[in-house]
Amino acid sequence: ARQAKYANGFSTSSDVLLFEQAIKPRVWNSSQISFTGRGQSLRFPAPIRKTRLFVISNTDDGYACAPLLEEERNTNNAPTSEPETFFSEWSPPSFLWKGLSVLVLAGQVIIRILKGKVHWGNTLEQLERVGPKSVGVCLLTSAFVGMAFTIQFIREFTRLGLNRSIGGVLALAFSRELSPVVTSIVIAGRIGSAFAAELGTMQVSEQTDTLRVLGSNPIDYLVTPRVIASSLALPFLTLMCFTIGMASSALLADSVYGISINIILDSAQRVLQSWDIISAMIKSQVFGMIISIVSCAWGATTIGGAKGVGESTTSAVVISLVGIFMADFALSYCFFQGAGDSLKNC
Repeated sequence: ARQAKYANGFSTSSDVLLFEQAIKPRVWNSSQISFTGRGQSLRFPAPIRKTRLFVISNTDDGYACAPLLEEERNTNNAPTSEPETFFSEWSPPSFLWKGLSVLVLAGQVIIRILKGKVHWGNTLEQLERVGPKSVGVCLLTSAFVGMAFTIQFIREFTRLGLNRSIGGVLALAFSRELSPVVTSIVIAGRIGSAFAAELGTMQVSEQTDTLRVLGSNPIDYLVTPRVIASSLALPFLTLMCFTIGMASSALLADSVYGISINIILDSAQRVLQSWDIISAMIKSQVFGMIISIVSCAWGATTIGGAKGVGESTTSAVVISLVGIFMADFALSYCFFQGAGDSLKNC
């Protein structure tokens, strides 16, 4: 106004006020701002900003989310970002980093156990859950598996006149392979799935983060008790399943096929050695560690809400079964190499 006063010859302050009121916004659009005065028009260029709306499907819960992405006009035609390469969009598959998480979790559990940082109250609770509450289904499964194998062995051995070898063959089959594997399969389906579902739900609901905020280590409170409980409970469950399997086989052979119970038990006693029972307990302990660590690792790495919890539970059971069969082959190859002479005592 002061410049206009001396440039245009305004002599009074009222003239200056009238000039200030005359300069006011008149036209507004997306590309320019113009002011109009007395015989003068001033235009100022303004940048144009475009906004685009993209709807991206959210695979976690099935609903669509609409993030607002803004793109500004590039006035000098320069590249806005670096050229994309193959590794910029590549991410490792889920099973790879979950497999690595199993190894990391196993190392952390071993270290925490050696340091004595174990939550014993939670360990006893999980031990009761894995042991006494799983006895019924394990014994029932073992009894029917034993009777099914008894039918097959008796049919073939009776035709060869080897009735006194039936008990020994059943005892070796149950102690070395059937009892630890069948018990571990039942525990993987019943307990392993529960471990994965519980830890997966806690992970997606951020309860594990709450434990960290409260000063508790989730490994000590959640993972280590489950690993210890599974490793301690499975050997005893295996011994019980072996006993029930042999008892059901002897009862079926006596009541249906006319082979005395004393013949079955005497043959089993002659064949069995202490190493057969010890190997079964070692196998079942290894299987328990595999089930608990795999289930906890799959649950702790769950993402994606309820759908992710279901997928983690299913994957945990499948991977646990595969790990059981692989470990069974490796341990059997190490424990029972060469030709055996156990059946010579029948």
